Order: sequence, then structure tokens, then C-alpha cells
Amino acid sequence: MVTFTELKLIEQLTRAVKEEGYTSPTPIQEQSIPHLLEGRDLLGCAQTGTGKTAAFVLPILQRLWIKKKVTSRGTPRVLILAPTRELAAQIGESIRCYGKYLRFTSTVIFGGVGQFPQVKALRQGVDIVVATPGRLLDLLNQGHVRLSEIEVFVLDEADRMLDMGFIRDIKKIILKLPPRRQSLFFSATLSSEVIALARTLVHDPIHVTIEPEKPTVERIEQSVYFVDKGNKDALLTKLLRDAVVKRAIVFTQMKHIANDVAAMLNHNGIRADAIHGNKSQGARTAALDGFRRGKIRVLVATDIAARGIDIDDITHIFNYELPNDPETYIHRIGRTARAGAKGLAISFCSAPERDSLRAIERLIRLHLPVVRDPSFHSDSAMSATGMAARPPPKGRGGRGGWENRGGRSSSSPRSGSSGFSERRGGSSSRSGGYRGSSSAHSGSSGHRGSSAPRSSSGGYGGHRDSSSSHGHGSGGYRR
Repeated sequence: MVTFTELKLIEQLTRAVKEEGYTSPTPIQEQSIPHLLEGRDLLGCAQTGTGKTAAFVLPILQRLWIKKKVTSRGTPRVLILAPTRELAAQIGESIRCYGKYLRFTSTVIFGGVGQFPQVKALRQGVDIVVATPGRLLDLLNQGHVRLSEIEVFVLDEADRMLDMGFIRDIKKIILKLPPRRQSLFFSATLSSEVIALARTLVHDPIHVTIEPEKPTVERIEQSVYFVDKGNKDALLTKLLRDAVVKRAIVFTQMKHIANDVAAMLNHNGIRADAIHGNKSQGARTAALDGFRRGKIRVLVATDIAARGIDIDDITHIFNYELPNDPETYIHRIGRTARAGAKGLAISFCSAPERDSLRAIERLIRLHLPVVRDPSFHSDSAMSATGMAARPPPKGRGGRGGWENRGGRSSSSPRSGSSGFSERRGGSSSRSGGYRGSSSAHSGSSGHRGSSAPRSSSGGYGGHRDSSSSHGHGSGGYRR
């Protein structure tokens, strides 16, 4: 087994890695680090949870250490672009942890917060900038940062960047980079659009591919409940009351549904918070921090949290609503079973989601085992076809609060109503205030955990059978 020392990393880095609990590199680290230390460009295709961040952060830190240089104000040596604030913060935290024995400065730049702390950090001079495209362009246009001295450029989660409509921003940023640089390009998938973008960035790159577009299904125990839409709240409450669920993410499609589900869970005594694009950066940071520290047990999220967020020991993923894009399912369940651990992914499927489930099963080449809980199982959802198996046209169906979606205050299915009108449509708001720091010291752990607890296959009141059950972009807003 290869060790980090054998990858010719300096002692300060191997010591920091060991203190984070890692003894041997993952495949993408083993294949990437030696070439990056030689200064090669890289085109990497790797699924989530493979240790990709360390694969580029470690050689970048070593390059800076070998080629020491005093940075001028506003002229960083390394630029790392990430699609979301949360991923940028996680990368920044990884830089801080792995580089704690090296005297380099870094800052994280993103929108949704005041720019003054970010401008102050740039004026003091930083070696590494981790940024989302929108805020970086703002600061470039204001003259607070210059990219003429960039030695290493990293574009992370390139496919997600394109999904979110950042292609124009990225091209504008590329034009401001010096032609002589080391460029690293990472993407979970390699569509024709992604490859076209990569060709504008990398020169004679090393290609590293780690099981592209395939989930790590061996370590994730997947299952599906066929359940009517109005019974999802009660089923979710019942499953989350099982003590085996130590730390869980519940995924929804819509932001208001995430708010409703979090409010419903808190009403039922299950500590939860919601995270989505309409939340302020302070609320999002506080929710993630509370989840990471164990103050809340359940994080209800839209797909903003499905890529790049690396939180230790997530034991369960619940797909309260199935994604329209089957690849998004892969990224969702990849939040569990990190770094060799095991985890469970449980999906709820109502009749209008039946075709979405079929698409997911075709992609992963697996029929998800069906759990038949007699209190919740829906034969009509399981057998839905045609128009009944697809979502209704947009504009049909009400929003309302969780109780108007069939939510109940107990875990029994549709067994009467319990009023909760004062919380309708509200979110759990225990997140507290944002501390105002834009640096990499934002509290995001960014590291993979050890083995997570695993329940027995029949641990949720229903019995599992082996019968066949026969992501969307964010609209191009700036972060």
C-alpha cells in the first residue's frame, strides 16, 4: 500500500495529513499528486467522495513551499474556483488544515456577505484565493484583485459550474490569467460541453479518471419506499426516530419544501435545520456548523448540498423527493459512505416520481430493494405508468405549509390532523448569526470521516424484499 511519504510529499504535509487521520492516499490522490508535483496540467474525472480536494491542495502547498515568494497586495499565486459558497469554504478549510505547518496565507471569497473582510485580506497579500465566480469578478472589476501572477489555476466541479450558468463568468476570469501557468480541471462528469471548456484551459494534461458517472454503490445500502405524497412526512418522522440514524441529510427538490420539512421535524421533536439558496450566507453557515457539531441531527437540503460538502459520519441519506436528473441522485447519496465508510440511502417514491426512479435505476444499473411498510406502502405508486408516473405540469398543486402537504404531528399515516398554522411555510430558524469572516477559517471541516454505523436491513418496521422496483441547475445566479 502506497503511503503519502512515498508520494514525495514534504514532512510538514505528511504530518498534517496523518493528524487528520489519513494514512494512505485514495486512488485519485495516488494518480494525481506525483504528476502535479512535476508541474503537469491535469484533467480529472472523479465521483464525489474520492479525496479530490487533497489531490490538488497538497501539491499546491508543496509547490508554494519549494518556490517561496513574497506576494504583493491583491496578487495571489493560486486561484481555485468553486461553484458554491459551501464548497469554497470546505476547500479553504482543507488548505488551512493541510497547510498548518507551512506559513502561507489564504482567503475564501464568495457572495452573500459583505466584501470588506475579503478586500482587507487581499490588501494584506494572500498566496491562495478560493472563490466563487460572481464575487471574484466583482472584486476584479473594482480593482481589488489582479490575476497576472497566478501560477496555479484550479477549476473544481466544472460540470456543476456549467449547470449553474457560470460559463460566461469563467471565460471572463480565464482571459485575465497569465498564459504560463499550471491548470487543473476537475469534473464529476465529462459531457461535450465540459470537454470543450477543458480544452480552453489545460495543455497536454495528465488524464485521471476514477469511475466516472458511477456511484460507490458497494458501500451504500440503497432502498426505496413506495409511498403516497401525503404520507411522506409521517414516514420520514418514523424513520428518523430510530436511534440508528445518527446524522442524516434529507433532500428535497424545492426550497419551500425544505423549509416545510424542517419545520415539521422540529414540531415532532427531531432537531433539524434547512439549507438552500434562499437562505442568507450566515444562516447557511450556521446550519452546516450546527449539523457538523451535532447540535442538529438532520439537515434538510436542496441540491446545493449534494456536491462538494464533506461532513464526517453522515449515516443516512433520505431522498424525500427524487431528483429529476438521475445523476443528481448519485451526488446526493455520495454524502454518505465517505472514505471507505458505509452508509444508507433511503428514497421515497410517490406515483408522479415513478419514472424518475426508473431513470435512476437505469443509470446505476440496479433495481433498488423495496421496503414494504404495511402502514405506508402504496401499490399505486409502485405500479404507476404513463402520465401518472410523471410530475404534474408546473403551476398545478399548492405550496402552503407542511400541514397542507399532508403533514401530521405524529408518525402515523394520515390519521387525523394536528394544526400548526403558525409555523406554516416557516423554516427552523435556530441558526444564529454569521460571524462575518470570509477567510478559510470558516469552520467547515472538509474532511472525510471514519466508518459510519450501519443498521440491519430490516430495522425500520417494514421488511425489505428483493423485488424489482421495475439536479437541476440553479438558474445562473451569482454566488
